Amino acid sequence: MADKKLRAGIVGAGYIAAWHADAIRATRGVEVAAVCDVSQTAAEDLASGLGVPGYTSLQALIDARLCDAVHILTPPQFHRDLTVQALEGGLHAFVEKPFALSRSECAAMNEAAERSGRHVAVSHNFLGVPSYVKLKSAIEAGTLGRIAAAEFNWRFPLAPLRSGPFNLWLLREPENLLLELGPHLYAFAVDLFGTPEDFHLVLGQPIELSGGGRRHQSWRIFARAGSVDLTFNLSLVETFDDRSVAIYGSSGMAKLDYANDTLLIDRESAAEIVVNPLLRQMSGAGQHLREGLGNAVRQAVSLNRKSPYGLSFQGVVKAFYEAVRGNAPLDERISGKSAEAVIGAIEDTLALLPAGSDEPVNEFSAPAVRTSKPSVLVIGGTGFIGRDLTRKLVASGRDVRVLSRGSTGPFADIVDHVETVSVSLHDREGLSRAMDGMDAVFNLAKSLDKTWEGCLKNDVGVAERVAEAAMDAGVRRLVYTGTIASYDMSEPETIITERTGFAEDMTDRNLYARSKAVCEARLTEMHRDRELPLVIARPGIVVGEGGPLQHWGIGRWQGAGAVRIWGHGRNILPFAWIDDVSDGLIRMIETDDAVGQSFNLVGDPMMSARDYFDAIHERLGARIKVKPGSLMGFYLADGVKYALKRHVLGKKNAVRASLRDWKSRAHFSPFRNEHPKSVLGWRPEGDREVFIQKAIVDANLFGF
Repeated sequence: MADKKLRAGIVGAGYIAAWHADAIRATRGVEVAAVCDVSQTAAEDLASGLGVPGYTSLQALIDARLCDAVHILTPPQFHRDLTVQALEGGLHAFVEKPFALSRSECAAMNEAAERSGRHVAVSHNFLGVPSYVKLKSAIEAGTLGRIAAAEFNWRFPLAPLRSGPFNLWLLREPENLLLELGPHLYAFAVDLFGTPEDFHLVLGQPIELSGGGRRHQSWRIFARAGSVDLTFNLSLVETFDDRSVAIYGSSGMAKLDYANDTLLIDRESAAEIVVNPLLRQMSGAGQHLREGLGNAVRQAVSLNRKSPYGLSFQGVVKAFYEAVRGNAPLDERISGKSAEAVIGAIEDTLALLPAGSDEPVNEFSAPAVRTSKPSVLVIGGTGFIGRDLTRKLVASGRDVRVLSRGSTGPFADIVDHVETVSVSLHDREGLSRAMDGMDAVFNLAKSLDKTWEGCLKNDVGVAERVAEAAMDAGVRRLVYTGTIASYDMSEPETIITERTGFAEDMTDRNLYARSKAVCEARLTEMHRDRELPLVIARPGIVVGEGGPLQHWGIGRWQGAGAVRIWGHGRNILPFAWIDDVSDGLIRMIETDDAVGQSFNLVGDPMMSARDYFDAIHERLGARIKVKPGSLMGFYLADGVKYALKRHVLGKKNAVRASLRDWKSRAHFSPFRNEHPKSVLGWRPEGDREVFIQKAIVDANLFGF
């Protein structure tokens, strides 16, 4: 195998698969050979992009004999069985964290590896960043002296706790938060100091999940490994990003920022007492400059292919395949035995969870006997607008069927009135069955594809397929949500109403705006030629409870504490309160005159971007750093990225938005909302102080 190219398979085609695929391709002598996912669409989409075959079962992939190893990237509850199956099938296994859900599962995986003579490893990826390797070397060399204490921090907002989606695995049980995020921290401790013991746990900052259930957003854990005191901090509210490891020794301290791949070491010098503070600060300044410049140059030269996060995966993937190729022992950072120690330590911590500290996740359970009789289908009902719309529909006396990626949803408190079904948006017959008996359908789905080909397939194609299915099922009303982003909003003199058309040529617009415009055009054509009972809704910048603090309709965010707004930020923005948007959508299925028309659900003019952030400061006491964003600067920077993608990375399908497109993001053109008021009887909140209370104060933007 020394000269043969190793072949890797990817099992699980979710978000993390792209990072593993990039790391595999960056590892010398290794190639991606196949993809597997239970969803045929997901498998085919990822496989086609990689130019490899796709499978819908691990056994089919094993039988194809295309791979030497597989990356197990599925939800954690499937890790043990799939890993054992892969090992017994003759494949090495590289498993995404958490390695498994218990000590016993880890042991079963390690025993299967021993029986099969294959390697099993874990993706504790942050142990692969170059700066961590330097930290470990400094500790082993005694640079920091005798180590007394270490602190491991994950202070990073977890937006799904506040704005969904709520059907993620990590929210389903109280312990899943630590099982998902804890390995990042515990892996450092195990690798540096051995297995932690003597745990103490303090929980804080609870939050109520949509539909019921409670989660604590603050976990503080104390432990010991030998003579070293350990502290683990998890903070998941809207907080300043601090993903770090701090080591305290007798000769100095070290701070590893593993999210940004920087290492700073602070030590005393032997200089005179008066000069020593100056020398320490100069040393710190020099290290900051070195680390910052080093990262900037590395990312610029590699066109961001060597970002800290990308490097973390490359580091551990390289270590895994070096062991596979040389039939050598695994690097202890990623070994199955280390993974077992990490999960065992987490299991010991979870045993300290107080009874009733977090309510079990019943918001994803189905009633024992289904009593609902749904008359409305909501596609995308677990998203921000979809959740609120579903609840408002139930409050109006309707039972609802929600179509989602999963078969569960955050509606436990109204579970007798909501049923959730899982149907592929590429399955016309399945969509038709889901719409059987429905009076109305809301299509809130959207695509976030990065190529126009992907948009045509997953946005335009899906919109048409949903419409065809609605006609097959005899649905009385189909409400499609487009976007105000499809308008040219670059000129302050232009007043936008529903009579304002989109540009005939949208090729110079961003993919989302262009794709939504094409969806509208295709559906409007179906209404005209085939009497599709269509209504189009275009919500504004939607804010309120369940929505994110870091709203990208307002600006480009740098964490929770800083934002560069689109443009100068003094023009009035088309905000809309979430309750008003849901009310407008419901009125569209109640108003016969709405058929064949479009409605911009934009509230009365009230606030600019600067006003919005001033209100956050005044009402919530949080001063977010707000900077105006040069739209010409954004446009020119995007042009550089476009040129590099096209001519260096060879991405011929790369697109570049025009300057007018960038100006449109600032929403310079004002809106008028007389049309939905006149036809629908819509009455959005018009009192500025009440709007601020509802959309900002009551929205729990920071999670605490």
